[in-house]
Amino acid sequence: MSGPVRAFIVDDDVDFAESLALVLEENNCEVKLACSGEDAINTFKNQEFDITFMDVKLPGKNGVESFLEIRRFKPESKVIMMTGYSVSQLLDEAVENGAWGVLHKPFNMEIMFEMLSKIKSHGILIADDDPDFVNTIIDILETKGYTVYVASNGKETLERLKSGGIDVLLLDLHMPLLSGLEVYVELTKTGNTVPTIIVTAYAKEEARELDRLRTLSVTGILTKPFDPKVLLQTLKNITGS
Repeated sequence: MSGPVRAFIVDDDVDFAESLALVLEENNCEVKLACSGEDAINTFKNQEFDITFMDVKLPGKNGVESFLEIRRFKPESKVIMMTGYSVSQLLDEAVENGAWGVLHKPFNMEIMFEMLSKIKSHGILIADDDPDFVNTIIDILETKGYTVYVASNGKETLERLKSGGIDVLLLDLHMPLLSGLEVYVELTKTGNTVPTIIVTAYAKEEARELDRLRTLSVTGILTKPFDPKVLLQTLKNITGS
């Protein structure tokens, strides 16, 4: 992930929230605070965050209720639940519904920084409807420390990109609903500049589409099956790591 991590702290313990914010700001994070579940929900409707630290015990809606509501309209949100109490049932519900982790107050900062290191890893979106190919690439990329997301059709790809957190798009040319070319053309119209590597198993048959993509300055083109080392080197050239 390029640039600072966008962190959101939701806690009605102002002293704790400000102390945590200070630690995060000293570690290349931009931090926003909220003190209630309702404030958090409203903020999420207008802003994007890379990571959220949400206390379970909040005035009004508790942290888990707030998290579940946020997940309905921001399903990709990474939320770490925090608690100083024994609330295993609530925490279990949060984890079962996609909470990214749990921190028990007072928590070990090393554990928090380990979570942050995963957030800071470069986000790769694989847009491909071939599950075998997708699973193979996920295994390769995750072992190299990348955070991997998946979209199985063109429309889903565009929606996922709107959520942010994507540093490179690995885009199959032949996809349902919208083709890779249609997706990339739409990205250029909206000004989205995410580096994009086109993947195709039909280079000869799709030569015209590939020529069009070259004129649109696509970042790279890979023909299946390709050497994983070529993909990793291409990603390294793009991300710098």
